[in-house]
Amino acid sequence: MPELHEFLILGAVLFCLSIAGIFLNRKNLLILLMCIELMLLSVNMNFIAFSYFNADIAGQIFVFFILTVAAAESAIGLAILVVLFRNKNTINVDELNTLKG
Repeated sequence: MPELHEFLILGAVLFCLSIAGIFLNRKNLLILLMCIELMLLSVNMNFIAFSYFNADIAGQIFVFFILTVAAAESAIGLAILVVLFRNKNTINVDELNTLKG
């Protein structure tokens, strides 16, 4: 059985990968959304690990709320992505400058 620090190290590695994906890829909007989802899932894994090892169910309940917010965020993000692709024929972030004020 893996111990708590192993789960926390894995969560930190996933979180760092998502941060690196956001900073290294600033062009493709779909990959940016996937990196944000990976960030949320790594935080969820830490919540579940702490909840399991502390024998408290509050962290696992909190994960369900985070998953519902993540599902709504991905659905709205993909809908916006589809509309932008239909209007601009690209998902390149550099070419989507219509929101500049």
